[in-house]
Amino acid sequence: MARPTENKDDKNPNKKILEMSPSLMMMISNGVMLVVIIVSLFIMYMLIDSSMNKKIAQLLPENQQEETDEDGEVREEGILLDLGDFILNLADVNARRYLKVGIAMELSKTQEEIDAQNALANAKSGGHGAAPADPNAEIAAIMERYKPAIRDAIISVLSNKTSDELSTPTGKEIAKEEILEMVNNIFEGQREVMRVSFGQFIIQ
Repeated sequence: MARPTENKDDKNPNKKILEMSPSLMMMISNGVMLVVIIVSLFIMYMLIDSSMNKKIAQLLPENQQEETDEDGEVREEGILLDLGDFILNLADVNARRYLKVGIAMELSKTQEEIDAQNALANAKSGGHGAAPADPNAEIAAIMERYKPAIRDAIISVLSNKTSDELSTPTGKEIAKEEILEMVNNIFEGQREVMRVSFGQFIIQ
């Protein structure tokens, strides 16, 4: 008489075959999709936010945009001093040469001037009390008193240069540095020259 065949699964009655129900699979699928959607929305938000900030910065007036230096730090806005044109003899020995140059420079503000400008800005934006005097007019008056000494320092530097020295970009930069140092000595640490700029530059 033949013995009945035994099923291997009958030897391990406690063994259960793991089967995922359709509802469990759907829950996992929905969870994965939700995570993907959240990540996608976050990335889109970051891209849109960055783009909007750039557009807003472009729409702002130039005087409301913060200037930065080469290191990416916000650069202080200085006082622009236009010194006009200079016509002077150069130090050439073999021939008489002349230089015509327009010069302007940017000077730092004192803390008192910065405070006065902030007070004026606050008063214009709706602050209470009498509006303070315009600090820009006071700064302009101070600069007028310094102009003769500054012009004399510039003439002293440039009249000791030859046409060959001033005809190269390097020579011009050296002259700017020397002017900067001499004018800084005039202010005796009260303010400093931030930049010297040459306008038209004609040697003849």
